[in-house]
Amino acid sequence: VQLVESGGDTVQAGGSLRLSCVASGFTFNRAPMNWVRQAPGQAIEWVAEIYGEGAKFYADSVKGRFTISRDNAKNTAYLQMDSLRTEDTAVYYCTLGRYLVPKSQGTQVTVS
Repeated sequence: VQLVESGGDTVQAGGSLRLSCVASGFTFNRAPMNWVRQAPGQAIEWVAEIYGEGAKFYADSVKGRFTISRDNAKNTAYLQMDSLRTEDTAVYYCTLGRYLVPKSQGTQVTVS
């Protein structure tokens, strides 16, 4: 299993970013894909999940602002983040489960 995140950046509060997660090494279109995040000094927080058939779930802290999606043809999951807040600052990871410890490098999102 390999997951590679990208798209992180530094943005002003109220701005938007789109994160990508390219997956390999497993049957992507059957796997639930998750985004989790970890802010400095804090525990890992689950952010969003999308099932293979498209059902979506969100943490209350991002509901209405973030949108998870996937392109099974490209083995890629996305996280569209709008109306960003300073408290969204974190390293964002994609994982195969809500509570799995990330093993990938993640992508840094900084909201100032």
